[in-house]
Amino acid sequence: MTQDTPTTPRQTPSSGEKTLKPSTNRKVIALAIAGAFGGFLFGFDSSVVNGAVNAIQQEFGLNAALTGFAVACALLGAALGAFFGGRVADRYGRIPVMIIGAVVFLLSSLGSGFAFGVVDLIIWRVLGGIGIGLASVVAPAYIAEISPRNMRGRLGSLQQLAITIGIFTALLSNATLSDNAGGADAEFWFGLEAWRWMFLIGAVPAIVYGVIAFLLPESPRFLVLTDREADARAVFNKVWPDGDVDREIRDMRASIEGDRRAKTTGSLRGSSFGLKPIVWVGITLSVFQQFVGINVIFYYSTTLWEAVGFQERDSHAISVATSVTNILVTLIAIALVDRVGRRPILLFGSVGMTASLATMAIAFSQSITVDGELSLPGAWGPIALVAANVFVISFGASWGPVVWVLLGEMFPNTIRAKALGLAAAAQWIANFLITVTFPPMSDTSLPLTYGMYALFAALSFWFVMTKVPETNGMSLEEANTLLPPKNAARNAAKAAARATSK
Repeated sequence: MTQDTPTTPRQTPSSGEKTLKPSTNRKVIALAIAGAFGGFLFGFDSSVVNGAVNAIQQEFGLNAALTGFAVACALLGAALGAFFGGRVADRYGRIPVMIIGAVVFLLSSLGSGFAFGVVDLIIWRVLGGIGIGLASVVAPAYIAEISPRNMRGRLGSLQQLAITIGIFTALLSNATLSDNAGGADAEFWFGLEAWRWMFLIGAVPAIVYGVIAFLLPESPRFLVLTDREADARAVFNKVWPDGDVDREIRDMRASIEGDRRAKTTGSLRGSSFGLKPIVWVGITLSVFQQFVGINVIFYYSTTLWEAVGFQERDSHAISVATSVTNILVTLIAIALVDRVGRRPILLFGSVGMTASLATMAIAFSQSITVDGELSLPGAWGPIALVAANVFVISFGASWGPVVWVLLGEMFPNTIRAKALGLAAAAQWIANFLITVTFPPMSDTSLPLTYGMYALFAALSFWFVMTKVPETNGMSLEEANTLLPPKNAARNAAKAAARATSK
């Protein structure tokens, strides 16, 4: 980052607009990191169940289907939280929603840790899912609204990075607790089993998130939305006083007015099975992102590796290493997405996922049963392990972050909010379906299960090649030109000819 002089703001050659001084940049970055902590809880709560699956199944005597539902039920709560999160945030503010999310996380962590049966465990997991949904909406919104335009893209990517760090922290916490207790089902502090402490430890980041939320300033956009312009100016002057505050507030008012018009004029309806083609593209991208089975790795990886012969300690270590890989490749994707483009990265990811998932299917087809337990003989265990990590690399460097980038860019202004909501809902539902079906499907046939995921990965390549537009370098306003209605160009030419002839 270059240094500005202490007396005058730096001027851009093209526009002469003021930019931020480094000291102010640090303030904005600190606020964005604090706001992204909601993403950390998102990743932590969605993966903390990984190390507890087997112990929960044994504790409550669950069959495969009920085990899958106990793990996946949080995703139903997430869909509910995401659906209402935006509305609540627009009515009461971003900070109150963060505080609600922190309280919900806290209650869910305590309730899940002290659960006395599968029914109340499911209730607490759904409650935690609502917190996930709230975080998935309010954290990126707050980061975008507190950030100056010249830093918005980089700071917005902190949300995805925070999610991957949350996943890593949950898996590392699980491994530490299980190793020190001698197993997830073994008693640990105060006579409680280690798997209960895996949930209870989530109270710590929940409390931290609540404290952070109390200290953060409210989003300037919400303050302008609620006619508190003086308060918005005060936040801007404190956070980045060298920015063009008048311009930002003016642009916010214009954007808010555009959103109000979009609520009355924007429609998702179209000629393709009742929706606009671009909406179906967004929905299908979301579904493919989940149907390749990525969350099986983060929800069930410990159980999976134990099932094919790895010891519990080694299984936890493998899961932690996989989550570290996920963090590193997410950084790579953030660095490349604006240089390489969206489509090439997705196509690369599809090829890598197809090859690695097919390899996993072949490896698991070689499993044998030893003393009633599955095991991968010879080199097939390491091969499956390498393939799983290649899969995570391929996904994390492509479909993980890039799908969210595309969903934020590809919809026209008049339908962006509605279309994003529908695509996000499709993603939660697809995630739920994959998560709840994995235990019974894996009991039936692991090769068939991973073969199915490989098929979806192959189909995702074809879908990107034939249906997904490139949005790199486009302004948000240019999204109206993507996938225009059939004969739109011909009709526009006829209209122009008629106008000329008059």
